[in-house]
Amino acid sequence: MNITTILDQIDMGSIALPEFQQGYVWNRDQVRRLMNSLYRRHPIGSLLVWETKTEQAIDHARGDGKLSTGTVKLLLDGQQRITSYYGIVRGKPPQFFDGNAQAFTGLYFNLEEEIFEFYTPLKMKDNPLWVNVSDLMQQGVGVFIQNLLKIPELAAGLTTYINRLNKLEGIKNINLHIEEVSGEDKTVDVVVEIFNTVNSGGTKLSKGDLALAKVCAQWPDARNELKTRLAKWNKAGFDFRLEWLLRCINAVITGEAVFSALKDVKTATFQDGLNKAEKAIDTLLNLISGRLGLDHNRVLGGIYAFPVMVRYLVGRGGHLKDHKERDKLLYWYVHTLLWGRYAGSTESVLTQDLHVLESTDNPLDQLIANLRQNRGDLEIKAIDFQGWGMGSRFYPLVYMLTRVHQAKDWDSGIALSKHLLGKHNYLEVHHIFPKSLLYKGGYPKSEVNAIANLTFLTQETNLKVSNRHPSEYFEAFEQTQPGAIATHWIPMERSLWQIENYRDFLTARRELLAQAANKFLNSLLTGDIPEPKVTDSMLEEQAESSTVVVPLAEERVLEECNDMGARAGITDW
Repeated sequence: MNITTILDQIDMGSIALPEFQQGYVWNRDQVRRLMNSLYRRHPIGSLLVWETKTEQAIDHARGDGKLSTGTVKLLLDGQQRITSYYGIVRGKPPQFFDGNAQAFTGLYFNLEEEIFEFYTPLKMKDNPLWVNVSDLMQQGVGVFIQNLLKIPELAAGLTTYINRLNKLEGIKNINLHIEEVSGEDKTVDVVVEIFNTVNSGGTKLSKGDLALAKVCAQWPDARNELKTRLAKWNKAGFDFRLEWLLRCINAVITGEAVFSALKDVKTATFQDGLNKAEKAIDTLLNLISGRLGLDHNRVLGGIYAFPVMVRYLVGRGGHLKDHKERDKLLYWYVHTLLWGRYAGSTESVLTQDLHVLESTDNPLDQLIANLRQNRGDLEIKAIDFQGWGMGSRFYPLVYMLTRVHQAKDWDSGIALSKHLLGKHNYLEVHHIFPKSLLYKGGYPKSEVNAIANLTFLTQETNLKVSNRHPSEYFEAFEQTQPGAIATHWIPMERSLWQIENYRDFLTARRELLAQAANKFLNSLLTGDIPEPKVTDSMLEEQAESSTVVVPLAEERVLEECNDMGARAGITDW
């Protein structure tokens, strides 16, 4: 069956996607390589479909598109390829699409070099040798030939270009072999097993994908139900993956970390586990946002401690008895974040910690004891703040200290507290010693972006400070807001505010940060600081606030751009 016919059948509802399939996960490079293989007529593999009666497919097909009457073919292997074909040829995603359409949007082909690349204005704008592949597939080669004929300079290569245009459009007529799974004995369970076996050699499915495939076979709406919860948390500034939520549900239902424990779980049990996990996660996010000030995704960290905390909370009926139990749980959580408790063998470590919950009368004490045994010591030392960049585990700790100790904004004097909402809620990272001055002074990137050179200010104050010398703006703010500078653990010895003494400044500030961190964390462990209960949901408040969360990948790009600008002497922004 050729590609055009396959796409037509998708439009008619004769070919669809089973609900237990994962979403579209290909990136642009994979799409580009696929189109290159098709253009050069290299083999790109066959498709595998499950042919079943329409009435059965309705319960297991993804999306709201209308299915054809009689029988339907559900894609078991080849979804990524077919979705890519469809997106490029039709210029839009298919009705069952679930993913990032940018992966196949804006693909161009160069008639001279015979290469595929995604659109970049500087290289391709007003260049007739760069052809929009989707436009060609929809409009045909005639329009593009006419464009080439209008340019005399291209006359010498016109025949070659026309042949290449025809070859490119001819991709639509390439035949793909389709293998079919059919018959009365092919139940959903059997098909899921076939799907898992086939995909183990293609686009790798995680253990969570396979577990969810099994759940979706019995409850087709499971994936959408999980995504609804993820969307709610994303709106509040927390970006979690579906597999993470599935781990939390697994912990609630089975008390295990391995997904195989979900094998025989009934739909009603799974639904109950989902509801309990959702409620527990809401509670934990409120606690972590409210008590620790970790109020958005970039500073949350340690998310694989959540299955343990969710299990612990659900086991106590969804409520902690007092502030001491709450703070002890948060103490354990913060240390799992700082020391990368789940950074290695996530499942095996989760298994150990989940089993602690069932094997002792004082599980929190035992969890903390296990951490201390692994570390030897849970005390924060100045050297722990020697890391650099926003990816450091101690970056969230500086943010946390800023919130819980109510460090003051240098210009307004506002306490940057954990309950600060509205227009002031979004705190920006500020380099205490401006990057441009440090690069000019010959300091390397690792020292320029040292954790001890970072603090947090409101956006307005950050813009006012810009790239001024610290000795200048520190003195100015000391006049208008006395004491505000010191609330950020800034050493107040004036000689340390000079560029030539920058390394001594870092050493002194690390000591101050370590002292503040130990004092706060020890107060959590001992339960020394009761706190009034927050009545309003932090999740709802944050969703209504102006908090802006920059995804990690984008944040790193912005950081690199800032570095380049600083080296060129451009003002911080």
